[in-house]
Amino acid sequence: MTFYKECIGGELSLQTIEGSPIEAECAEAMKDKILHSSLSKNGLLVMATDCGIPGGVVRGNNIALSVNCSSEEEINTFYNKLSADGVIIDPLKTQFWGAIFGVITDKFGIRWMFNYDKNQK
Repeated sequence: MTFYKECIGGELSLQTIEGSPIEAECAEAMKDKILHSSLSKNGLLVMATDCGIPGGVVRGNNIALSVNCSSEEEINTFYNKLSADGVIIDPLKTQFWGAIFGVITDKFGIRWMFNYDKNQK
């Protein structure tokens, strides 16, 4: 992410697993890994994590499309339609950062992350 910041500019935010609400659930070797990072500039938002997915990272599942939704209705609609005939990785639920979040792989093998910040204005 620091490379992308050097290329694109913008504001970079990094959160390690250590000190996060899920720290106790992770192996000691993961504590210094990045749980969540975001790089934002003029409406562009690039997000990344060091956390893998079940089964490990292989070519093709190393990226995910992230959709920030504007309502609970929208996140439920997108999540339900795109998960049809796909695989649910993380069911929609309220996460420690206060948003409803879920992850699926669609029927074409594309991983999607959905987020709805219930506190957004």
